[in-house]
Amino acid sequence: MHMPQWILGAVMAAIAGTALADINVGVTVSATGPAASLGIPEKNTVALMPKTIGGQKVNYIVLDDASDTTGAVNNARKLIAESKVDVVLGSTVTPASLAMIDVVSEAKVPMISMAASARIVEPMDDKRKWVFKTPQNDIMMSLAIAEHMAQAGVKTVGFIGFSDAYGEGWFQEFTKAADLKKIRIVANERFGRTDTSVTGQALKIMSARPDAVLVAGSGTPAALPQKTLKERGYAGKFYQTHGVANADFLRVGGKDVEGTFLPAGPVLVAEQLPASNPVKASAIAYVRAYEAANGKGTVSTFGAHAWDAGALMAAAVPVALKKAQPGTPEFRAALRDALEQSKDVAGAHGIFNMSPTDHLGLDQRARVMVKIENGGWKYQP
Repeated sequence: MHMPQWILGAVMAAIAGTALADINVGVTVSATGPAASLGIPEKNTVALMPKTIGGQKVNYIVLDDASDTTGAVNNARKLIAESKVDVVLGSTVTPASLAMIDVVSEAKVPMISMAASARIVEPMDDKRKWVFKTPQNDIMMSLAIAEHMAQAGVKTVGFIGFSDAYGEGWFQEFTKAADLKKIRIVANERFGRTDTSVTGQALKIMSARPDAVLVAGSGTPAALPQKTLKERGYAGKFYQTHGVANADFLRVGGKDVEGTFLPAGPVLVAEQLPASNPVKASAIAYVRAYEAANGKGTVSTFGAHAWDAGALMAAAVPVALKKAQPGTPEFRAALRDALEQSKDVAGAHGIFNMSPTDHLGLDQRARVMVKIENGGWKYQP
């Protein structure tokens, strides 16, 4: 029996279609709520990720968790159960990412977080073996701040951080870094991401008369303690974390954040880096891709954490495809293994070298010190 060409074509296409399923990538970000200034650039970056990897079509299913831990957990469950995703990217903030670990590990789906705390990937255990992350660890950034403080003659510091896992993690890590540099922490305060006043905390810090203040917050809420202290006449040095490296923070902070020092990924000052910097080329590649889609000056380090999650995924997928087909438990396990074996993956923030004990894989090449000057970011050699 002779089969008409178009039917034959349709049959062949159907066979080809079943041969390899699409790769489904689940994404949950904080596109609304207190962390929106972090989540929006991440969401925008997902739109720039490759639509095919290793010859396979890639579908991105993007959900908003509204900066809410329960929302992030529900999104992770939905992406795994309904969209049958092969990998989860997210979430934006530490508390949400920590809460997602149980969900992905139980389902045996690899996850790449865009949140900062080392606790997302440490200590390594059966659950965290499914979890990776792209932002620099707090200790790496804490050391950069403590080194800068020591060189600037700072002997005492007032600390004010978020009243959640982000602030607590930073306090623990900065305490270690400060001890190494013989810097004393003379005040330790907390504030909520949605607080509208921190006057009480500011007065306690003022009365301790520290040489410098470190604000451990992220996004626009981190401007509040600094503005309050400035209003009260505090004249010491200000340091922030890499959690504020976006234009929204500069806009909200205005003149009150001028002169602030912070550690950041090289991507924040990519064009200012010396040609010898090993991350310059891959950082500029992201800046150009993002600004081409979203306009000049729109890039932030948070979107770059998403870009790096995409870069790791793009490097791991072809390796996993040699072992199994997308949409299967075998593929997810192979993808997890391939992510863990990532070597010399050039991202916007640094060069990633993962291992079974290190699911971040960044080294000192992933940080620079930056000063806020004339409403912009100034690289500090």
